[in-house]
Amino acid sequence: MNKIKCLVVDDEELARTLLKTYIDKLDFLELVAKVENPLKALEILQEKTIDLVFLDIQMPELKGTDFARLIDPKTQFIFTTAYSEYALEGYELNALDYLLKPITFERFLTAVKKVKEGGLPSVADSITVKSGYDLHKVKYDELKYIESDSEYVTFYTNGKKIVSNQRLKVLEETLPKERFMRVHRSYIINKAKVTGLKDRQLVIGDVLIPVSSTYSDLVRKELFS
Repeated sequence: MNKIKCLVVDDEELARTLLKTYIDKLDFLELVAKVENPLKALEILQEKTIDLVFLDIQMPELKGTDFARLIDPKTQFIFTTAYSEYALEGYELNALDYLLKPITFERFLTAVKKVKEGGLPSVADSITVKSGYDLHKVKYDELKYIESDSEYVTFYTNGKKIVSNQRLKVLEETLPKERFMRVHRSYIINKAKVTGLKDRQLVIGDVLIPVSSTYSDLVRKELFS
């Protein structure tokens, strides 16, 4: 059985310790990290696979409700707070559950069973791209690379080009990092489509994609080591 990988985000040490104790009691949960700083938690979410976040609401650096709006929609979260007045907002943000402190183990178990019984969210295999008034469902397996030109980006697939009014930075944060990577201020590539490296240009089919010095070491490490 795959364990549900958990992250605890709470500025109170006692709350973090209690949640760790509860998580350790259940063999279908695995605690990846517990942090007091939500900004640190954002870094962890970018670096590691997290299925479920236990998220406090009242934190000095960033409110939990604001934090929830920043994370990948596939990541499920449970609010943990002493303030019942945030319950409505929590459910509007699609929180899996809302635990009021002090949290009992029985109430904790009821919440996490929702994840166990419902299963982890399925991994997306495509991205929806808006081009003008049209919507295109682009499968990751067919997407070769994305090129940026000012406020527009072009998706190059196996069979066509799609131009969309959006920023490459947003796509960099949205696309799965195990499949795609930024290699230049103007390019994101599909790692599986790369067949070689010539000087500082990646080979994708009959196209050469420039690699900037910023990403050069990372490209060699991830694609050619």
